[in-house]
Amino acid sequence: METRFWHKNYDYNVPTTVRYPSIPVHELVHIAASIVPNKPALNLYGSEITFNDLRRQVVRMANALSGLGVRKGDRVGVHLPNSPQYVIAYYGAMSLGAIVVNLNPMYTAEELKGLSENTGLNTLFTFDMVLPNIRNLCENVEIKNVIVTKITDYINGFEVSTPEELGLKESWHHFSRLLESSTSTVPPRVTVTPQDPGLIQFTGGTTGLPKGAVLTHRNILAATMHANLWGSHLNNNTPVEQRNVLAMLPFFHVYGDIVVLNWAMFNCATMILVPRFDIEEIMGMLESIPRIQFFPAVPTMIGAILNHPKAESMEFDKKIGLLNSGGAPCPMSLIERAKALNICFGEGWGMSETTAMGIANPNLGLKKPGSIGIPVPDNDIRIVDPNDGVTEVKQGERGELLIKGPQVMSGYWENPEETANQLKDGWLYTGDVAIQDEDGYVFLVDRTKDMIIASGYNIYPREIDEVLYRHPKVAEAAAIGVPDEYRGETIKAFITLKPGESATEEEIIEFCKDKLAAYKRPKVVEFRETIPKSAVGKVLRKNLRAEEEAKSAKKE
Repeated sequence: METRFWHKNYDYNVPTTVRYPSIPVHELVHIAASIVPNKPALNLYGSEITFNDLRRQVVRMANALSGLGVRKGDRVGVHLPNSPQYVIAYYGAMSLGAIVVNLNPMYTAEELKGLSENTGLNTLFTFDMVLPNIRNLCENVEIKNVIVTKITDYINGFEVSTPEELGLKESWHHFSRLLESSTSTVPPRVTVTPQDPGLIQFTGGTTGLPKGAVLTHRNILAATMHANLWGSHLNNNTPVEQRNVLAMLPFFHVYGDIVVLNWAMFNCATMILVPRFDIEEIMGMLESIPRIQFFPAVPTMIGAILNHPKAESMEFDKKIGLLNSGGAPCPMSLIERAKALNICFGEGWGMSETTAMGIANPNLGLKKPGSIGIPVPDNDIRIVDPNDGVTEVKQGERGELLIKGPQVMSGYWENPEETANQLKDGWLYTGDVAIQDEDGYVFLVDRTKDMIIASGYNIYPREIDEVLYRHPKVAEAAAIGVPDEYRGETIKAFITLKPGESATEEEIIEFCKDKLAAYKRPKVVEFRETIPKSAVGKVLRKNLRAEEEAKSAKKE
């Protein structure tokens, strides 16, 4: 079979191979500021920062960090919602050749402790609403520099917070004060090459402990180029002054990092920042914005918006240039709903390990219902027998999806064993079971791993099991994903109790509260005499899932 035979289905303006810029990621800020210095780069609830102002703040923050002793290769945690502070911290750290560690603001102190220890964080950017967790974290882990902000500090009309008001420790730094004290707008003279690591993006693991995918500056640039070129029909026909993106996807998630943050910087697009997803707030926001050129989201968000009572009257067909779905499989009913509202819709597939990009449906070309599309430029895929991981299956047969391309990670942070398991000769073993048809289109059919995808977040059940096992009354536990119309999947825990013990569903859910982020907590608990296991005693999650599927089929 000819290699890359799917190229014939590329849109007319998408190249089959790309010359990637040999620059570090933070150069994108300088390039945008040179092209459109006075255009708003960021809009937070109506308060704007131009590209030139943003560049100056990024450089000043880089110099401030340098003054705090941050050096090339140091790990800098960014533990913030979508905000100007996130953007300044991210590009400021990269300007020094430091490695950004993306941290979900919803993580508990316990989760943060594991990730901080794993990466050896030197510096942490965080915010007022999570300070109890950070105080707890800093009692257990030594982090040299802690920099705290209040999100409203960047909204006009709000008083800027003070260190005293936030109750900061004496050794901690206040974001705005730190920036104010750094006046030099001369960029740091640090050589950062495309091969240098730029980002550690945590993903779940079969062991239950998250693994940090190390993404180089080249990985991030390649993925940004893929996202840009794939939707170039839209950009080519949108004047630079009118380019914008709704920044609703969290930047701490790889999908938001590439298709919002870096895509916007590359395209000189204004980011309309959304720090949290509140459906009524979003609908109000959408009503007031006349035009959104690019709107990337996860199916949960799309479902909430398109099925909202106001959706019919919002004239989305005029408002949205391109609605893009990723992060989890998009239900066909939702794609049909977008079509019914005359919204231009695209869908793609990627992982933290592939810097969010990999396979996507053409925007102007052939789309196949239920397919995630075809590989993006410079990518190759193989579908292999999951039993040996080597033999390629026949076209149309199921196998594990392998992918190779310039956006595939360099490995897992300080985890050579997992790197060797999942990366062989540049081929990433995705753990997804897929079929490829005669036109090169890929259809996902299952997962070799037991990952749960709820609201676009990847959740690994083993991590939930580990917490449940710590409950003094629990003998055995197994978490699975069960279909949920709104979240895609929701978490159900199966539990057997120790002899003579009794417990309630509420008690188990409450126990998980301070140990797991809200989206990882079980929503339903079923108590059982036994949990199905294989001959070697391995919990058979697939049996539990099959039982749940049979139950929901009966209801229908």
